[in-house]
Amino acid sequence: MVVQGKKNKAMGKLRAMSALRDGFSSGWYGISGLRADLIAGLSVALIAIPLAMALAIASGVPPQYGLNSAIVGGICAAIFGGSRFSISGPTAAFVVLLAPISATYGMAGLATAGLMAGIILVVFAFCHLGRLIEYVPEPVSLGFTSGIAIVIALLQVNDLLGLGIEQSHSHFIEKISTIVAAIGHADVLSILVSVVTVLVAIIWPKDKWIVPGYLPAIIVGSLLSIWLTSHGHSLDTIGSRFSYQFEGIIGHGIPPIPPEIGFPWQLPGPDGHVFKLNLHAIHDLLPSALTIAILGSTESLLCAVILDRATSSRHHSNGELLGQGIANIITPFFGGIPVTAALARSAADVSAGAKSSLSAVFHSLFILLSVLAIAPMFSVIPMASMAGILLVVAWNMSEARQGLELLRRATVSDKLIFVSCLGLTVAFDMVIAIGIGCVLAATLLMRDMARFTQVREISTSRHYSQAPLPQGWQMLKITGAMFFAAAERVLREILELSESNSNLIIYADGITVFDAGAASAFHRFMAECTNNRQIKIILTDLQPQVQRSIIDAGIMNSGYKLQICETLVEAKQIAYDRQIQC
Repeated sequence: MVVQGKKNKAMGKLRAMSALRDGFSSGWYGISGLRADLIAGLSVALIAIPLAMALAIASGVPPQYGLNSAIVGGICAAIFGGSRFSISGPTAAFVVLLAPISATYGMAGLATAGLMAGIILVVFAFCHLGRLIEYVPEPVSLGFTSGIAIVIALLQVNDLLGLGIEQSHSHFIEKISTIVAAIGHADVLSILVSVVTVLVAIIWPKDKWIVPGYLPAIIVGSLLSIWLTSHGHSLDTIGSRFSYQFEGIIGHGIPPIPPEIGFPWQLPGPDGHVFKLNLHAIHDLLPSALTIAILGSTESLLCAVILDRATSSRHHSNGELLGQGIANIITPFFGGIPVTAALARSAADVSAGAKSSLSAVFHSLFILLSVLAIAPMFSVIPMASMAGILLVVAWNMSEARQGLELLRRATVSDKLIFVSCLGLTVAFDMVIAIGIGCVLAATLLMRDMARFTQVREISTSRHYSQAPLPQGWQMLKITGAMFFAAAERVLREILELSESNSNLIIYADGITVFDAGAASAFHRFMAECTNNRQIKIILTDLQPQVQRSIIDAGIMNSGYKLQICETLVEAKQIAYDRQIQC
């Protein structure tokens, strides 16, 4: 019976993880709901098609791999995920991580890293780490998000200006040096196409049309490119840069075929070489896979939280991690790059009137239909337009307004964290930025907590004592967290505040934390009071968890002159009784 109960409980949790089920359980779905999801799916697909291609190109792989990710990953995350309105696919935040992997290991290494990240996400889900987002401080997330936006924008300069740079550098200084050296070779026509694309994306009336300006901008940029080409000018396009081989025929652009199943490590390797899957490769890819998993979980959970606020719904955090994990496990077998929930596409899904996760499924199916029906048309899209779209995406994700607001109003510590994360992301990489940012945030938080932990004398305070204490007694109050960074200082201050041979009542209802460092410091404090100063200590009004920590640390069984009591009245009575006994 117990085993069966545990099994049913586990199955119940897994069933609760399906946002698709939640979409139907809220009431009768009906034809109207189906129609709404179809319209929303089509609207989001029109946004996702150019973005998926652009983000794949920015990640260093052909555009069809981005479309494969939106098709397969979008369906899997919708079916197994825990957020009803999330749309999953390639995102701009991943570009900074994926580009170095593809440059070193090719598409095979990138897909393998995505598979490993999916497995890690599933582990996160079953370890109930769905509330992970709450432990990333806002200055850290805002800092590396702004840094990612800068890096993405920097990566587009080559195609925006038509510089013709073939070799990509991994270091920030080298990138800047290469761009500066090539700036004299800028192509005026590429600049014209990119500027027109960006302007259309910006001025497109978002309030009047459900579809944002990405698709119209791509269409206008492509028409301009076709017109310039017809007048004898040459522009770099998806068709001129990317090619494929299908049934012995070499084509240009994107193959008009559905995603094909195969092992991720058998995809194209770096520079045409074969990728070798072995323990050494797994060891090298593991840090990147872990970072992809952490960033993917953070972005998907943040997206789910924002959608909950907008729709008055409720997501399953661990279910969302499970869905993203399954999506990233399956997608590499269909030639896809890592995916996560995309806030812009998810917000568009809600704005278009989606009713359930079927809208995300329809969005993926519409992308698949477009690949099968109009893939040859994608080859005429100029690379300058794709770079222009990514420039707009980078600006939208930079959260510049929030960053400036933080710099204007936040504390010095938060400003330091924000600037450090932004600078480290741009100068080095996001792994270093997140790690150092979180450590810096935790260190500064502990410093502030230690600073706010205070001790003061309340012997003569009428708020705590209506009658004077007996001769030879003092009353002190501790407020704040007693942990390794504060306990030693606070207990030393107590010894300094205590008069010679004066017993102490310590009013401790303000102690919120008592860790192992505090226990060690308290042992030394009591040894000093008992053995050298002959001081009696009464602790009163301890919070239950703090009292349990003191008892578990063995302080009460160490022969010290220490007593714990429930209330301040009881503590005073004990002090009077001891005074009478003396």
